[in-house]
Amino acid sequence: MAEAFPCTCSRIARLILLFSFVLAHLKTASSTVQVPLVIWSNRSLPLAAPSPAGHILSSDGLAGYLGSAFGPGAHTVLLFLQDELSVDDFTVFGGVFGNERDGAFANLRASLRDSASSLTFPAVACSPSSALALLERRLGVPPTPVDADSLSRARLETTVGNLLLVELPSCASSQKSCKEVLRDNDAILADVTSVMATKMLPYTAIYTGVRPSRVIRERETVALAGATRSLLQAPPPDVKAPIIFNGTGGGPCIMLWAQNLNVSFSPSPKWTDLAAETPSLAGSRCGADSALLVLQYSSGISLSFAMSQRFYPVSARNWFTLDSVQLRSNGTTATFTGGRAISAPSEYSFRCQTVASFGDALLTLNSSDPALANWRLRFVDFQIQGFGLANGTNFSYASDCAGFFTPAIWMGTLTSLLMLSILLYGLQMITQLNTMDRFDDPKGPSISVPQSE
Repeated sequence: MAEAFPCTCSRIARLILLFSFVLAHLKTASSTVQVPLVIWSNRSLPLAAPSPAGHILSSDGLAGYLGSAFGPGAHTVLLFLQDELSVDDFTVFGGVFGNERDGAFANLRASLRDSASSLTFPAVACSPSSALALLERRLGVPPTPVDADSLSRARLETTVGNLLLVELPSCASSQKSCKEVLRDNDAILADVTSVMATKMLPYTAIYTGVRPSRVIRERETVALAGATRSLLQAPPPDVKAPIIFNGTGGGPCIMLWAQNLNVSFSPSPKWTDLAAETPSLAGSRCGADSALLVLQYSSGISLSFAMSQRFYPVSARNWFTLDSVQLRSNGTTATFTGGRAISAPSEYSFRCQTVASFGDALLTLNSSDPALANWRLRFVDFQIQGFGLANGTNFSYASDCAGFFTPAIWMGTLTSLLMLSILLYGLQMITQLNTMDRFDDPKGPSISVPQSE
């Protein structure tokens, strides 16, 4: 490269930490830990032998293919390295089973379609000989972090090898949805490849991940004498236990589980996930008609869930409601009311994929104080039960917040009823048709109708 890329010390430190993490993680990876690898080039690439379905390409196999693809001479390689990537991301968010324009990898598909040759390895086993280490050893140059702006200002020499690294974030490191993150990464890929196209240089691009976003864990099978079968309903060991508060009788009376308990105090918003911490339950209480679950965290933030139950004669049963959620920080308290939007039969638990205080809000801020206007809550995969815990440490049957009649179901039902009514009206009109009892014969005498004065 004729001129150096602008690179700060922080970016060099990030690169060193990233590379160290790759090696440390891949050393401990099992045979089932795998990432996809997509390679394309504006020059011809060697063909790979077709592999059977479910085949995992070993590190030696990847090293052999990269060795044949990058022979003697200078090569320019553009490596898109995403923090987490699995082949399921392409099938779920890539528009494979729907309109391709709605997918998150439209630019990647266009690059593969317009390239001189391309190849996809759905599963590459993680090992110390990762793609980054193999390319660095093969090209004989260290990786250089780039983006579209720095790459457009730089001048590349084709007489020496170039290993250009583009770091892409993962879904877990962003507050956006996974499809939006992958679509943003796809836009970055398009910007960088368009810069390489304007330079009219031969290059090879590789898109892969540091670690998989979805890991299939294999349990070790140990032959033990007298070993019994395990129930399929048994929860996997990776699922964290719910928060349980025991009442005065010693048994559990309140249970709560959430994948994320996000709180925010700024307009950005900058989310803080409290589900990763272990709270103190001091101040919690439960009774026959009311229950209060208080979660106090070491960071000084606390959440209080106030629930109550009452008998409704219309349904002839008791219902419980999550009346309010209090968020307290630095001596300031904000109260979010829930009410009937968050309710379930008292012997059931309440579950909802997202409980938030904005957008399609189930919680409403009960304050007009401008200082609390930016306080927000967002609970992901939320489930709570404050009454009728008859199953010990397990939730009762869940009453989900999602309604059965979605807008799509209503549209289909109304359209079907409209078409059916038109059909029935047409059939009724056909059955009401009557034929004439006399016809005028043009070959015979005309019909005369006498008129009486």
